[in-house]
Amino acid sequence: MIGQNIARKGPDVRRYSWAGILLAIVAVALVPHFDPDPYLISVATLAFVYMGLALGLNMVVGYAGLLDLGYAAFFAVGAYGSAILATTYHWPLLATAPAVVLMAIVAGLIIGGPTLRLRSDYLAIVTLGFGEITQITANNLQITGGATGIFDIPPLSLFGWQLLQPVDYYYVLLGMVVLYAIITWRLRRSKIGRAWLAIREDEDAALAMGINTVRYKIYAYVGGAVFASLIGLVYGAAMTAIAPTSFGYPESVLCIVAVLIGGMGSIPGMLVGGFLVEAVPEALRNLADFRLLLFGVVMVLVMIFRPQGVWPAQSMRWAKRLTGAARPADVPAAQGEDLGS
Repeated sequence: MIGQNIARKGPDVRRYSWAGILLAIVAVALVPHFDPDPYLISVATLAFVYMGLALGLNMVVGYAGLLDLGYAAFFAVGAYGSAILATTYHWPLLATAPAVVLMAIVAGLIIGGPTLRLRSDYLAIVTLGFGEITQITANNLQITGGATGIFDIPPLSLFGWQLLQPVDYYYVLLGMVVLYAIITWRLRRSKIGRAWLAIREDEDAALAMGINTVRYKIYAYVGGAVFASLIGLVYGAAMTAIAPTSFGYPESVLCIVAVLIGGMGSIPGMLVGGFLVEAVPEALRNLADFRLLLFGVVMVLVMIFRPQGVWPAQSMRWAKRLTGAARPADVPAAQGEDLGS
């Protein structure tokens, strides 16, 4: 009887959770109508960029447990790939998306191949080198515009709707973040997601249990690369100009910070982390040279008092609240999972 009562309560909790998520999305979508300040819209748009990047990096770091210090390289692949095709070869910006995805897959395979047998610090060094190589290459090639970058990137056009205003990209990036969150949520509950989590917890044990760790590591790198490249495409269109300084090591660090502060493996945590890494420095902008120092202090305090992240992944939290103790064996395992992540 206890198990049956819990099983009946489960859908109600999930229904309320989804209702809260939908209300939050609607509220964010209505923000430009209540406060159309261009500055706030631009800050929110960049926050969506970091949210999307954090969701992509979460597949690599949060799910598969692979430390990547060069994630901004995939961001650069999308931005530069679409910008070159649009400005040099006059492709419609939307038509560059398949080419950008292909470039991202190739880049994911390039970084995934040499790192399949590496772990910990060695993996971090290789990914860091890949990110630096990408930025140096963009800084020295003529086709990428060298140090000055690429200018006059044409606006994105979706089904005849030409995106010319900052608020247009606000909505596009909001939609991408929502889509990314749904995809990563479904991936976590899939066979691929379970394999990633097994690799993260103990790669040797996962290999012994028959999981093809090489294949699933590549899946993580490629998935994260595709997410970042598409964000880069929209970012280039929104900014109308890109330069190598936007895709260096500091950007990779901010992505890692967003994942760690939000809570590794937590989808709401990625949204919170992406918002914080953009909003906190902007809120401290009046402090001039001290703002980055204070931002660092805030990050240190979060790591001290919330080492698991602001919104950590706690897959058993709702099940414990419903049962008051351990979950009965007759309650489906998926019922309590992912509601807190």
